Amino acid sequence: MISAADLPDTLPVFPLPGALLLPRSRLPLHIFEPRYLAMIEDCMKTPQRLIGMIQPNPGPGDEDGRLHAIGCAGRLTQFSETEDGRYMVTLGGVSRFRMVREIEGFAPYRRCEVDWSHFARDLGQDEQDLGFDRAGFMSLLERYFDAQSLAADWDTLNDAEDELLINSLAMLLEFAPEDKQALLEAPSLPTRRETLVTLIEFALRGGTAEEIMQ
Repeated sequence: MISAADLPDTLPVFPLPGALLLPRSRLPLHIFEPRYLAMIEDCMKTPQRLIGMIQPNPGPGDEDGRLHAIGCAGRLTQFSETEDGRYMVTLGGVSRFRMVREIEGFAPYRRCEVDWSHFARDLGQDEQDLGFDRAGFMSLLERYFDAQSLAADWDTLNDAEDELLINSLAMLLEFAPEDKQALLEAPSLPTRRETLVTLIEFALRGGTAEEIMQ
């Protein structure tokens, strides 16, 4: 397990719209762009093997590739290479971070100076959600899956611990990038669960992302 003392001041970052990584969760990635192939190769040479997942935050007419302020670092835990040179990797979520500034340099990928100080909880034990109405949530989730024509392993979902269930759904369900960012920035597991419920309820009512954010 990585401790706070092991967290570096700078990170390579992978800006990927709609991709969400959360602490103690796993994110599989298919890497094929040359700059990110180089990022993976450089990452494997470091002791922590950390990559920062962060979402682009474009504004009107934005061409400078702005990023959201908060992302989540993952440790490279699995790696395989295909015959045509692509990488299949898995990141294990370690901790969220706040971007301080982007670092200019000669690397083909982006790097940022980061601050971990607001996310000490991410390095601890699994979070609990003592107010979780699991039966009501599972009923809502079943209606959502039916409406979206999604299949699910309900035995696995029912057996999952609260944090694993909420975080896995937050990562896997198809929401708009700004909704994924709201799930990432939720300060606690209960807040993330409440945000997830709101997103599911709006989807069931045919609401839009703009309505949710108002």
